[in-house]
Amino acid sequence: MGNELLLSYPSAFMIGLLGSAHCLGMCGGISASLSMAVPIGRAFRLRQSLLILGFNIGRIVSYVLLATLLALLSTQAVDLWAQLGPVLRTIAGLLLIFMGLSMGQWWQGIHYVEKIGAPVWHRISPLTRRFTPVRHPTQALGLGLLWGWLPCGLIYSTLGWAALQPTVGTAALTMFFFGLGTLPSMLTTGFAASSLQKLRTHRRFRQVTGGLLIIFGVWTLPFTASLIHSL
Repeated sequence: MGNELLLSYPSAFMIGLLGSAHCLGMCGGISASLSMAVPIGRAFRLRQSLLILGFNIGRIVSYVLLATLLALLSTQAVDLWAQLGPVLRTIAGLLLIFMGLSMGQWWQGIHYVEKIGAPVWHRISPLTRRFTPVRHPTQALGLGLLWGWLPCGLIYSTLGWAALQPTVGTAALTMFFFGLGTLPSMLTTGFAASSLQKLRTHRRFRQVTGGLLIIFGVWTLPFTASLIHSL
């Protein structure tokens, strides 16, 4: 189990990194708008950086919170969770495969999965107005904390993976490393939105990242794991 846990953190980071193109579509507009929310002046770069950092820190914290809540629920039903382990692993693997198909623009079925979280987001989204227009890092942090609940197939697939972790701490760390993986592109978006938008829509880039996500998904499936152990 220890080796699997060591592997899960860099894997979660890679999923976040590979799924960044999807993140740019979901959150990139907000991150880019924060870079334009500060009047150009002597302190422009510093304030711009603080707003973008605040938003992304809040976003990652919300991912960790989601994983923590899910893990706490699982510890209340250990026996049931153990029985559901293969099912959860299958769901996590399939969601990663669906996300890869969406990234590669081969099939957009992941959008149906994202609708599952729509009722929750419908209640949370009005709260975002309290933090806009964003003028201070604390507002950006609050906006990020709420924005992390936006329905997203990439988050759901990684949460399914986090649910397989044996403790609350390891589940939270899995989502933390996932969030770190999304950070490079999201931070860069604020400063180079147009360049990254071209990369996000580049067909070959999307196909390569989509294919790698599919590989991660297949690797997650219980059938693959049992096949590897049998070799």
